Amino acid sequence: MKNQKMKWLLPAGILVIAACILVVWYTTRSDKAGPTPEPTSVTEIPQVETPQEQYDVIVVGTDPEGVTAAVSAARNGLKTLLVDGKDREILGGLFTLGWLNSLDMNRKPDGKDYYNKGLFKEWFDQIEGDSFDITTAANAFHKLVEAEKLIEVRMGAKSIEPIVEKAADGTPTVKGVKLTLGDGKELNVSASAVIDATQDADFAAAAGAEFTFGREDIGDTKLLMAVTPVFTLKNVTPEVWGKIKHRLNNDEYPGTGANDQSAWGYIEMWDYPSTNPERIRSRGFNLGRQNNETMLVNSVQIFGVDPFDPASKEEAYEIARKEIPLMLEHAKKLYPEFESIELGELAPELYIRETRHLVGMYRLNMIDLLEQRTHPDDIAFGSYPVDIQSTSSAKTDRGTVLMAPKLYGVPFGALVPQAVDGLLVVGRSASFDTLPHGSARVVPLGMATGQAAGAAVKLAMDKSVTLRQLAADETLVQSLRTLLTEQGVDLDAPKTEPYAFIKHPAYEGLKAAASIGIAQGAYANDFQLDAASNPQRMLMNMKGVQKAFAEAFPHSADAAVGGIEEPAKQPLTLEQAAYTLALSLEEGAQKEGALERLKSNGTLLDATLATIKDPNNLTNGDVYMLIKDAISFAAGVVY
Repeated sequence: MKNQKMKWLLPAGILVIAACILVVWYTTRSDKAGPTPEPTSVTEIPQVETPQEQYDVIVVGTDPEGVTAAVSAARNGLKTLLVDGKDREILGGLFTLGWLNSLDMNRKPDGKDYYNKGLFKEWFDQIEGDSFDITTAANAFHKLVEAEKLIEVRMGAKSIEPIVEKAADGTPTVKGVKLTLGDGKELNVSASAVIDATQDADFAAAAGAEFTFGREDIGDTKLLMAVTPVFTLKNVTPEVWGKIKHRLNNDEYPGTGANDQSAWGYIEMWDYPSTNPERIRSRGFNLGRQNNETMLVNSVQIFGVDPFDPASKEEAYEIARKEIPLMLEHAKKLYPEFESIELGELAPELYIRETRHLVGMYRLNMIDLLEQRTHPDDIAFGSYPVDIQSTSSAKTDRGTVLMAPKLYGVPFGALVPQAVDGLLVVGRSASFDTLPHGSARVVPLGMATGQAAGAAVKLAMDKSVTLRQLAADETLVQSLRTLLTEQGVDLDAPKTEPYAFIKHPAYEGLKAAASIGIAQGAYANDFQLDAASNPQRMLMNMKGVQKAFAEAFPHSADAAVGGIEEPAKQPLTLEQAAYTLALSLEEGAQKEGALERLKSNGTLLDATLATIKDPNNLTNGDVYMLIKDAISFAAGVVY
């Protein structure tokens, strides 16, 4: 821990050491005095030097989802190997090495209780609250694992490769892993099943499981949600935190707030003048308090990072090291309570929000969320807002919240690859479309999928079925749900009322629009179906359609607004909407007769046109219904 002032300039990997010996304090709190420190340190997790040749189950990845998968398997009587191929010495991954220390909870409709419980609750009960100290979190993960005598841990592997064989029916089946240890020693380890709990599903991809990447399923092959290096701020005394609470709990700042552990706000930081605006910027601060008078800051957005390229990730750190000190100086000018705060360290691992999305036996979709669907094989429930972080540095791109669901079920089939057996994928890279992934990616839900996976392997072994056979058998899936319930998972879905938009005449159109991200309901779930559209908005909607279905809508529709003065302020007529659609389908389409041509060739249905109340002033809902017809006709996709 020497040369404290230089640590900010050191390569990120060196900071792992700092995370492993971080000193924190347990606390008693009052509104005025804040925490009273009592030093403690991260515990060491026992590891085996050389794994055995055979286990019942192997869990790859020591993020929170991997911990719950391993603990669940062990409690179900399975001999379990928990193995990691990153340069880690503590468990907890994104939380303890990515330093994402504020929880995105899956709240029930009452806003207080939360879904799923189970092993997540066992861990959550050991930490400080909605934001936590990372050493407390690491020790809680270690305690869960150390209590299970059937778990063996081996971290620091140089490589973890799948061993795949063809089953009698020709299905590729994972039979274990080939490990290369830190000293170069290689060994094959067999298992009845492998659970991939890596953040990016690296193991499953190597095994041949099918994935989409990033926003590929809505036609965006270039952009990903921004990457964040979490960082620390020091000298956050009880008095400083009190000032933070006072500012953010003031009615003058709507949408901000703070409690004893967490704070969210400082929205003026969105306007921070970055010196490298194409690559890095700040958003409003999300702050998570530590027990040693520091806080962790989730605010930086870095664009253009290749999550699979170590050089690209190191470049992201270099960009952050140069810019974050300037961000802090800017914050000090705006906020007097930051005056005595000093810059600390960068997290050892980047917070990467999405990469791969499994193509599983079930794929969670936006309609699941719109309709609050539950499924016969649900093994968890979600409710976090569909939070799509910025994907570009454009000033207008501050991300979006597509909706705030009250409830949706996550089926067991979402953990099971379509084309590979003997393998489950848990966490954010499970089988979620990219848009619902904005909600389902949160770690508390991922920990529930980990617990389900561990129990599922036990059930499959007992019943002598494959994991894919288990997922397809309704009776066995009910047995899995029963087993999880007996082990503390809450699978009793509360009754909820359908959203008002379900009864709207344009709901069928909304399903299409929401599924490709051109309709946003935000936190109020108000998709503005009755609000007036305009020619410019219609054009932008079609650009979204064309991105998702490029082959079906191959032509530019920009000419649709040519010659219209201030197209964003003019009413949208049915003729104009039809012309915009026609341009995207037919090169050089003419406006005259466009509507009749689309009717006669079946692009637009009479039943849809009958729902339009005012052909001279179309609403958003009217547009979505037209788009629904066009997608069905040209792309063959029905939502």
